[in-house]
Amino acid sequence: MALIARFEGHRNEELAIQTAAYMKHKFPFLGIQKPLRTVLMKAHLSEYRLPHKEELKNVVHALYALPEREYHYAAIDLLEKAKAELTQSDLPFLHQLIESNSWWDSVDAISPKLAGAIVLLDRKAAAPVMLEWSRADNFWTNRAAILHQLKFKQQTDIHLLSDILTQHVESDEFFIQKSIGWALREYAKTDPEWVLDFAAAHSLRPLSRREALKHMKK
Repeated sequence: MALIARFEGHRNEELAIQTAAYMKHKFPFLGIQKPLRTVLMKAHLSEYRLPHKEELKNVVHALYALPEREYHYAAIDLLEKAKAELTQSDLPFLHQLIESNSWWDSVDAISPKLAGAIVLLDRKAAAPVMLEWSRADNFWTNRAAILHQLKFKQQTDIHLLSDILTQHVESDEFFIQKSIGWALREYAKTDPEWVLDFAAAHSLRPLSRREALKHMKK
């Protein structure tokens, strides 16, 4: 694959070691930082067309099968380029990605940018899927459900947000507590009173509460 060859030509072992340490050694890295990765992706897409959706899914699977984390980022970047073609029928595919090579960086990219975009296209069909994700046994899928409306602002479905958050407010999982606080903090930019009311009505974990109210006026 041409993209793999392009990335391999820019391995940086020193940066790879540093980045792997920063990411708790969850994955090996090529040592390609985001600015250079952006340049490489742009060069690749200027030379090769973005594949059609089904072909693109095969490319994404191939990239996700590689160990180095930059390939997973590249797969997500390609999907983001094609997000206008994604529909509610693609949510199971995104679900597979969320539960593959799972860590906060990939989940937090897939959920608001890709799953969220699909939900906005057809809320009646896609919102029930987010409720299913919120009830899944995998906490990364739960986190994706919590964060999928992160950038919706005035388009946020507060009933759906409340339903999903309420399921997890007592969770002991750090990444769930953090995501609840993040979702509330972000929506507070649109409706701080709603967030204050939600925080007052629920026994949020200290981390969630601290994150949710971080920028509220004292």
